[in-house]
Amino acid sequence: MRALRAFCRAVERESFRLAAEDLYLTASAVSHQIRQLEDTIGSRLFSRTARSLNVTDAGRAFYDDLKPILDDLDVAIERNSKQVEGAVLKLSVQPFFASELLVPRLSEFVAENPDISITVGTIEGESGAHDKTADVSIRLFSTPPAGIDSDRLFSLRLIPVGSPDFYDSIKVVAGRITSDFPLIVHDSRPKAWQKWQRLSGIRLPRNPKIIRLNSMTSIARAAEQGLGAALIPAQLCCAWMESGALTQLFDHELESKEAYYLISPDDPSDKRHSSTFRDWVLREFAFGS
Repeated sequence: MRALRAFCRAVERESFRLAAEDLYLTASAVSHQIRQLEDTIGSRLFSRTARSLNVTDAGRAFYDDLKPILDDLDVAIERNSKQVEGAVLKLSVQPFFASELLVPRLSEFVAENPDISITVGTIEGESGAHDKTADVSIRLFSTPPAGIDSDRLFSLRLIPVGSPDFYDSIKVVAGRITSDFPLIVHDSRPKAWQKWQRLSGIRLPRNPKIIRLNSMTSIARAAEQGLGAALIPAQLCCAWMESGALTQLFDHELESKEAYYLISPDDPSDKRHSSTFRDWVLREFAFGS
């Protein structure tokens, strides 16, 4: 079971190191577990290079079969486990939302509700995917998820940001950026900069250098280090802007069709505490845009 969970997390994180951090293991332990799993099933699950970890076709097929089973198992364990020390509310939140918006304010909820223990699970995940093992989740959806209770919090608005030194280096002539302007691109939004260009009327340099990353946190860090320009959620970057680590490069925003939704399944482990958390989130984070 440990190897199966390590395998799924490695597929989702595309990294043994990040999977190990999530599971409180070492990267070598995760690698060893997955090699044992490969020996057991007789297939290579990942192709490994010095710089990347890629799931194989056999690994992807195995993950697609395995993940729903593990999710159902988690649900069964949650439903049948006896809670000894009061309620435990299981949350599933995308990492950048958790680190920049939820966790900084979570102490307020804990102070108001000292009888509720909280477990926060973070995984980047795909837009439109709901973690059915959680009591409450906050995720991005293009349209309200069908067949499940949800509350819209706010739309995803992306703003162009960079380090202060990068901002000072920008040159624009006749509506075109003529200075060196590397683009930091999220793997899940490969065309975001082209859409921003059309909406803003500001033309990007021809054939700019592209830096591709697969998490919003790493994108913000790369922009902070002056590696290029990034599009990050306006509502989630306030601390970065206030600290001076990042600055907005242009006034133009890119409003996505996606929005953050609070998802409340019909059968949480504790409906009363799930409702309490929902009310608090709507009070704190439903910005109405």
